[in-house]
Amino acid sequence: MGHLENSIMKNQISTQTVGQMEITTICDDIKKSQFILSPSGSRNEELGGENELNTVDSNISFRSANGSRHFLHSETKKLPKIKILGTGGTIASSGSSASQTAGYKVDLTVQDLLKSIPDISGICEIAYEQLCNVDSKEMNEEILWLIYKTISQDIQKYDGLIVTHGTDTLSETAFFVENTIDSGNVPIVFVGSMRPSSSLGFDGTMNLYQAICIASSEKSKGRGTLVSLNDQISAGFYITKTNANSLDSFNVRQGYLGNFVNNEIHYYYPPCKPLGAGRFKLNLDLNGEPPKSNVFSRVAILYAHQSFNSELIELIVPHYDGLVIATMGAGSLPEALDNYLSKLEIPVIYSKRSMDGMVPIVNVPNSINCIASGYLNPEKSRILLQLCLYSQYSLKEIRESFNGVYGG
Repeated sequence: MGHLENSIMKNQISTQTVGQMEITTICDDIKKSQFILSPSGSRNEELGGENELNTVDSNISFRSANGSRHFLHSETKKLPKIKILGTGGTIASSGSSASQTAGYKVDLTVQDLLKSIPDISGICEIAYEQLCNVDSKEMNEEILWLIYKTISQDIQKYDGLIVTHGTDTLSETAFFVENTIDSGNVPIVFVGSMRPSSSLGFDGTMNLYQAICIASSEKSKGRGTLVSLNDQISAGFYITKTNANSLDSFNVRQGYLGNFVNNEIHYYYPPCKPLGAGRFKLNLDLNGEPPKSNVFSRVAILYAHQSFNSELIELIVPHYDGLVIATMGAGSLPEALDNYLSKLEIPVIYSKRSMDGMVPIVNVPNSINCIASGYLNPEKSRILLQLCLYSQYSLKEIRESFNGVYGG
């Protein structure tokens, strides 16, 4: 494509609109032709809650004066189609001053965030949809259903999906999605930020830009659910928030897959999905009203400590279908409490209160209802147990599910 040089040639032939581009033929001699490509107007349409931005067809063609059809950049691959699903979180928040990094409010949409990122017109075609706009502490079954529904309906329409999400419970939603949606080769990238958009050093802009690049990359195919944060690419199945304040807030040994450096995506391993990730089929009506509550069985998490006993457990057991204990070590609890838990009629998952490490099977009472969480932390153990109970698994089948993460 050439630009007009010093003067406009007198025999301008025609202007045609192809897709979103206007193509002006300057000369009818194909060997000497020059063309101007210009946007015919960027789109910002809202269709059923979905907003598509700057979708440009890379296979641009034109006809010269003699009627011959010609192609510009016909050798260029069509840009991948990426969709962003907005749910809120710190990345969509702002405060009252540039130094405020706490006490801010969620008040930005995906469209607001896209305005601040670098030009991505050469990377992908972008569509977006605002599913909700809440702090991630407000995530519940109704919103999870909405995320699950939208991803399920869009997974075959796009080459990659991005979910903006608050960091407090991002790892739980990513784990849920990994276990319930077979994404095939379509990357599902979760992204958030630790600082609000109004603060100095807002990390959300770069995190979102990197998430778009990751979701658009051929290298990301076949890796399942990913997390883009602080130049790091992580597996949604294992990643956990380990720091409540630092930009380097997501760290778990098993979840670290690669880095994003100077617009380059560096993966350390070939494409693969995590061992132990289940494929639970949720028989939810994706066209009906969202469930209000009680879609999944009730599972409580209790945090063990010195002098921890059965008093609190006795109060909640009648009201819950399962129990997760964040044990004091790699499954260690007082002997009297082990004996009490082994006699319960509900499944009890022995997890750990430490951020890293695992609970091996040998550290759990030899009782059919007591199950080691393996590498899963308490919150992910809760989700996996809920999915097992939803699927009406027996205690033996629940144990087999946790065996996939070296527990059981």
